[in-house]
Amino acid sequence: MNRDPGESAPRVPDRLPLEPFIERYWDHLRIACGLSRNTVLAYRRDIGIFQRYLRDQGLYDAGEVSPPLLSGFLEQLHRSGFAPSSRARSLAAVRSLFRFLKQEGKITANPTVSLRSTSRARRLPKTLSLEDVTRLLDLPLRPPPEDRRDRAMVEVLYAAGLRVSELISLRIDECNLDVGYVGITGKGDKQRVVPIGRPAVEQLQEYVLAARPILLKQRSSRFVFVTRRGTPLTRQGFWKLLRARAQRAGIARILSPHMLRHSFATHLLQRGADLRSVQAMLGHADIATTQIYTHVDSSQLKKVHTACFPRNRSRR
Repeated sequence: MNRDPGESAPRVPDRLPLEPFIERYWDHLRIACGLSRNTVLAYRRDIGIFQRYLRDQGLYDAGEVSPPLLSGFLEQLHRSGFAPSSRARSLAAVRSLFRFLKQEGKITANPTVSLRSTSRARRLPKTLSLEDVTRLLDLPLRPPPEDRRDRAMVEVLYAAGLRVSELISLRIDECNLDVGYVGITGKGDKQRVVPIGRPAVEQLQEYVLAARPILLKQRSSRFVFVTRRGTPLTRQGFWKLLRARAQRAGIARILSPHMLRHSFATHLLQRGADLRSVQAMLGHADIATTQIYTHVDSSQLKKVHTACFPRNRSRR
């Protein structure tokens, strides 16, 4: 129906309950933004905390959210002991939600625009020395087929700099062992191909031929790394086996899978790899994310200074 020329355009309502639009927002994150499942789950938790905060304040409508209220939300997170990184992610989730509502025409103004970002200290990644990595990877093989599987998993994780989610979801059809590459589906379903090197190829071949059939017991699975139930290994299962292998190797530090990913990138750069190549292998969308690995520890700085500073050279 045609609107009368003198009639004003329909106004966006000031009071807008959030709940009806939340499910559409999750679809927006997955499809339009291409965020990974884990990131969407993290945003779900953050938005859930934000919704509980609104209810505690007696608010239910997006139109009633103001910058002071958002500042109060961040302050409550701080008082509750949330780390700066967690507060920053919560703010990112809330900002993303209100950008979506503004784009959809559901609110007239975005209350997060003038909100200052929380300070987030950038921590250097925790890495292992090359000696520790070697001890971890060169553990003597034990008889159970799981040990051959675990050895191959740790070798591939380090050789390709994978995330643990990428490792446990690796499929048989993504492995080209003749060429020495694996195909990876990373964050946001982005695809990349990463070389893994001869040692990882050999251990992966040994596992696939000698141990995997024993674990599967004539069952089929599209996943490379499986349990005796025929199911893919879980994240928690891999964390557990990695820490057990670290203890066997005499490594006192508490290991996480991401430490091997950090070590992969750091060791490559220390040996002359260019930043763009490392970025491609890690699957980083932004090279700024990769640049954190260009850190140099104090012992390395001392070696460089001793070797290169002219005043350190013996006088002739």
